[in-house]
Formats: sequence, C-alpha cells, structure tokens
Amino acid sequence: MRAFSGRQGFIMDWDKLRIFHAVADAGSLTHAGESLHLSQSAVSRQIRALEVSLNTTLFHRHARGLILTEQGELLFDATSAMSRRLETAEARIRDSKEEVFGELRVTTTTGFGSLWLAPRLPKLYEKFPDLKIDLMLEERVLDLPMREADVAIRMKEPSQADLIRRKIMAVKMRLYASPHYLSAHGVPEDLAQLKTHRLISQSANATQVSAGAQLVQELLAHDVPFLLTVNNYFGVLQAVLANLGIGVLPDYVTQDFPELQRVLPDIESNDVPVFLAFPEELRQSRRIAAFRDFVTEEIIAYRKKLKAGVAA
Repeated sequence: MRAFSGRQGFIMDWDKLRIFHAVADAGSLTHAGESLHLSQSAVSRQIRALEVSLNTTLFHRHARGLILTEQGELLFDATSAMSRRLETAEARIRDSKEEVFGELRVTTTTGFGSLWLAPRLPKLYEKFPDLKIDLMLEERVLDLPMREADVAIRMKEPSQADLIRRKIMAVKMRLYASPHYLSAHGVPEDLAQLKTHRLISQSANATQVSAGAQLVQELLAHDVPFLLTVNNYFGVLQAVLANLGIGVLPDYVTQDFPELQRVLPDIESNDVPVFLAFPEELRQSRRIAAFRDFVTEEIIAYRKKLKAGVAA
C-alpha cells in the first residue's frame, strides 16, 4: 500500500511509515515489534529500508533505546498527524453503526469544564468506554464550523452560522463563603457590611459573562476595600474553600460543594443562558448524540436535586 510521494520523487510505503511511527512512539524496536506482532529483525529491516529510501538517519541508536534525529522528528510529526486523521475517519465511519467510538473534542469555559463537566465524565465513560474526550477549557470561542472543536458548551448563544444550538440550562452568579470563614468573620446582613470582608471574584480584565461582570461592578460600588481577583471561577472557588473571603460563583457549584453557604441571598446576577452547539454536518454523529444526551440527563438530575433542596 502506497502512502504518498515526496518532493524528490521517492515513494514512501505506508507499511514502513506505520512501523516507523510505532518504533518512534515506543522508543524501542522490541516494544514496537510486540505491538505490531512482528519480529525485531523484521522491524529493523523496515526501518533501515525507510532510511535508505529517504537517504537519511531517522534514529540515534544507543544502549537504552532509540532517539529520533531531527529528520526523524519531522517524519514523526507527519505520521502522528496522519494517524490522528485516520482515527477521526475511522470514528466517523463507525459513527454510522450503533456503537459510540472515537475522539470527541469538547470546548467550554475553564469554570464550567473544571467545576461541572469534568467531575461528571466518569458516568459517560462508564457507558461508552471507547469514547475519547479531548476537553479544551478556555474562554476563547473556538470556531466549530472550521472544526476547531466538535461540540461546545458556552455561556451565551453562539453566533456562528451552520450550527445546531440548544439552550440546556441557565446559571446565576451568587455570593458564597465557607462555614469556617463566616464563623471567623461573621455573616454580612447587607451590602454595606461587605466593607469588613474580602470579596473574591473574576478579575475585570478576564473574559467572563456580562451578567457576572455586572454583579461584581455593583458589589464594588459599595467601596469594598479587600479584594482578591482570579481569572477563572475555578480559582475563585479554591480561594473560597481556603477561607479567604466571600466569592462570586456560579450557582451550579453548590451541588458538588454543598458545604458552601450562600451569603446575602437576595443578591444574584441575571440569568446566564448556557448553550450546547455543534456543526450541522455532525447532526448524525452518534458521539455527539451520546454526549448531548449525557449532558441533558445530568442537567435534569441537577435541577431535580436543586428543587429538592429548595423544598427542604
């Protein structure tokens, strides 16, 4: 099976590239041979033949194993990209069957991804052990139509075209503190008493939802002298758990951190809509459907628990 032709006219055999990739990944002829079910001598012959066809040395050989040369690194980058594309193609092909398989690239904010989504992923893996989640946590909005990610969970409705989007929940920003902090510093009864407390919030220059930013601005208008700012809600939560002050946090943290106490319960942000979106071309993807259904089920469970807590 032929792979592709280089600039000098030589043709690289895919079998040799596959063996090279396995050797480079394992750093050993023996280990690569075991994974490929080939003898060490057969693997060595294929590597040598590839080096001859390229007129270059791909590995430095020493007693502890093999190390890629500069030329070997270049080829390994290429075979790694090829391997990823083949895995993606295989996953898409198998998506047409009943099984859920392959890589799913999910992007969401650092706060939501680390505080809500990641702790729930074990349930998804239990149901679909062959699914490979690539979780990309960042505030930058990735381009789904350009396939920077397969599916996104965002704190506002996506504006990109050719996307299927669905509102999955609404979040409010509220004030929380640890019992230890409140025991040591007292519970504020109104906004004026925030002057005697440290406020912990996202920093003004950090990317954040407008409702959260507006709430922080309103709080700071009461001349809060003690302030700790962090560039994401995960950091805000860690500071609150460390008894440093009263934090502005999304309400979904209360499910996994029930020890936190709400402060000034009449103070909260406007609703922050949360959307799940994916490209139109992935409408039939079973990986997308599995992830969408999983998130929906978890949100329904979250709402039921929240209502039960309110009723109690």
